[in-house]
Amino acid sequence: MTTLSARALTVLLDGWRSSSGPAYAALADRIRLLILDGRIVLGARLPAERDLAGQLGVSRTLVSSAYAELREGGFLHSVRGSGSVARMPHGAAAPLEIQYNDYLDFSKATLPPTPALLDAATWAAEQLPAYLGHSGFDPIGLPVLRQAIADRYTARGLPTDVDQVMVTIGAQHAIGLLSRTLLSRGDRALVESPSYPHAYEALRGAGARLVPVAVTNDQGWDEGMLEQAIQRTSPALGYLMPDFHNPTGRSMDAEQRAWVLDLAARHGTVLVADETMAELSIDDPSPTLPFAAHASMVETAVTVGSVGKTVWGGVRVGWIRADRNLIQRLVRARFANDLGTPILEQLIVTRLLTDYDAILDQRRELLRAGRAHLERRLAERFPQWDVPHPAGGLTMWVGLGAPVSSQLVLAARDEGLVLAAGPRFGVDGLFERFLRIPFSHSAQETDRAVDLLAGAWRRVALAPVAEQPNSPEFMLV
Repeated sequence: MTTLSARALTVLLDGWRSSSGPAYAALADRIRLLILDGRIVLGARLPAERDLAGQLGVSRTLVSSAYAELREGGFLHSVRGSGSVARMPHGAAAPLEIQYNDYLDFSKATLPPTPALLDAATWAAEQLPAYLGHSGFDPIGLPVLRQAIADRYTARGLPTDVDQVMVTIGAQHAIGLLSRTLLSRGDRALVESPSYPHAYEALRGAGARLVPVAVTNDQGWDEGMLEQAIQRTSPALGYLMPDFHNPTGRSMDAEQRAWVLDLAARHGTVLVADETMAELSIDDPSPTLPFAAHASMVETAVTVGSVGKTVWGGVRVGWIRADRNLIQRLVRARFANDLGTPILEQLIVTRLLTDYDAILDQRRELLRAGRAHLERRLAERFPQWDVPHPAGGLTMWVGLGAPVSSQLVLAARDEGLVLAAGPRFGVDGLFERFLRIPFSHSAQETDRAVDLLAGAWRRVALAPVAEQPNSPEFMLV
């Protein structure tokens, strides 16, 4: 059983007193959100009341009242002499998607399935009999799909052979496999802050000590911090999202890519570029030169891609583009966790890649409209917020003007809207002043989400929210 120390929990609780309500209720609310967001894992033992009170500098009575409220809500189970354990109400340990089936879910940055998916699935089913004479275990990927992926890299300006490509079960699987293969326990791993939270989890799961480097809406990557982090810690691995970074939407320019790749090579750091959003440009549809194309040493530049953001999240196919020797190491390491990517899904992606440019054009049009609609609605309802204008990707990293992201997300859940709080994207509970909002949903869903968010904003009692036209389509749901 995982035990969370008072000091570790205090770091996660940073800014918990931002609510204007009773202190014990604010503490309970923040711990509840940490459980709901997965930052406190189910089954973890929380620190003793006395220890947490001492670390927070509050009375034990306050912590006791907070724990009591969590027990009453079903988020803690306490046994005398054994401590308090995090859980879901009614003892449920199921994924949060099951808990929130009736909620509007804006916690994920995803697109609806491309219309081309059904035809591709039909084609793949027709091709499947040709593969039924084999075992079906495919640790490196079908040659036809690997060749299609290699050809796409080559067309984008990065010459690639089929033996430099490995097919995975989505990008997350690729990140986890690379982490387990390239890292030893205690190694340092360079990460952006904020960044994709499941990448943090994969790196930590491999035993890495994270070295965060700031990325901001206005300035992008802090080059000074980046240089110091690599020079002083010589991380074994660096995880970057150089194209339409999640969640800020920023992209590195060509000069910056070459500079950081050269810096990493001089210090023995392998840079893993997550390019799952690299081709989701909205303002400039011209082909994007892959990150690894700027590397002087192929061994230090690894690329992760997938169709989860462009085709549909339900098609679990991704890939790794790397040096041939590393691909062989990854194949050998893979058998410890899985035996390959499903054949039928690989065939589906093979078909989709034959018309991928047309699919991307449709996605860009959808995202362009979604971005404009969300910007307009946020300006109407939240004129005091700082709303950026990302050039691509799926999300906006919105500045709230006050450290209340977690409180706002809790209030939004009560309204029927699920969002990911800003600290979900930080290493140590940072970013309470930010909220990630995807613009990949339909206009109708976005309208409803903004209305629900407005109700939550009123409950947080920060500032009056602009009134909406008195029309049924804008009524709170």
